[in-house]
Amino acid sequence: MHFHDFLFEYEIQDGLDDMGFETPTPIQEMAIPIILDGHDLIGCAQTGTGKTAAFLLPVLNKMVWDPIAATDTLIIVPTRELALQIYQALQGFCYHTNITSQVVYGGTDGISFEQEKKALLHGANVVIGTPGRLIAHLNMGNLKLENLRHLILDEADRMLDMGFVEDILKIIGKAPKKRQTLMFSATMPPKIRQFAAKLLHEPKEISIAVSKPAERVTQGVFRVYDKDKNAVAVWLLKQKNLPSVIVFTGTKAKARQLERDLQKAKVDAKSISSDLEQKEREEVLRAFRSRRLPVLVATDVLSRGIDIEDIGMVINYDVPGDAEDYIHRIGRTARAESKGEAYTFVSPEENGKFKRIEQLMEMQVNVMDNPPGISKAQASLKSEANGKPKKKFFHKKGIKRQ
Repeated sequence: MHFHDFLFEYEIQDGLDDMGFETPTPIQEMAIPIILDGHDLIGCAQTGTGKTAAFLLPVLNKMVWDPIAATDTLIIVPTRELALQIYQALQGFCYHTNITSQVVYGGTDGISFEQEKKALLHGANVVIGTPGRLIAHLNMGNLKLENLRHLILDEADRMLDMGFVEDILKIIGKAPKKRQTLMFSATMPPKIRQFAAKLLHEPKEISIAVSKPAERVTQGVFRVYDKDKNAVAVWLLKQKNLPSVIVFTGTKAKARQLERDLQKAKVDAKSISSDLEQKEREEVLRAFRSRRLPVLVATDVLSRGIDIEDIGMVINYDVPGDAEDYIHRIGRTARAESKGEAYTFVSPEENGKFKRIEQLMEMQVNVMDNPPGISKAQASLKSEANGKPKKKFFHKKGIKRQ
């Protein structure tokens, strides 16, 4: 199939041609006709499958065909990184149109807020924002939703995990009941289905490769003790010497310490977390996107919601607490048609968590040889099945203790 087969308005198709879009991904091929037909939709797809274009293109096409001088589409997302990613994609798709747009998110200065306010009061056709900032503009009367025709929730599962349910419901309460609602999520647990039932009307549903890593990702595990993780990270990064690598850590403190150790070892790396000011975060990301910075050390703030192409390798310095998060983390690599590598450092205390990840993926990840001088970590007394201590038996007296 070719994008021309969707018969988009020429303004949209010209933008796609300029950007080199030729063949739609599976979720685009399935979702675009449903959205063009006006149905509500629940889309379940992992990171990197092209879902941003899947919901933007048909909505923008309808706006070109039937424009209004008001806010037509609201896209609610969990993080500023995802908001900016969608906004950047939107700019390309809309290049040949008269569609106006505005991205709004917290953590900026007063000047940025005034710029957002001005665009919203002028009725930006597409508004992309995080829940807290959208609430602020709604409360001040800057954001008008009475003419809204399209409501899109992206990374819905993450927004629920972050506690945005009440904010989302408050925002949607200001929108017309008669609208097209699209919900996209990387996972589809019962709480998401319950949430969708409140917001969507007779939705169609599509699901693409849920809880499966991209096939082109080469995965590996290093069985190491916590004290050796920094040394393994230095060794691995020097061995691979790739131009674009993300290392995910479980805490901000670990990210900062790893950054220091990598820099001491002459590895060009910087860390990014919620501790940084927004301008600092954006500068680090710009350097990473442009390949001026080869190694980015990040907390889970970046595990979803940022689209940087051609990342050669992802390192899970810590095993994610949520098995689904592992899929999102390694989904940063092997985007589109590219290949990638993903390695996870598993300490004895993390064996149980990683076992659950393997069960979710229905596969066993290869164990790699440790670098010289780094001993292989032995399994702890915790059960890999449930994380509880194994029972100890004292046979002489027939006593069983836990």
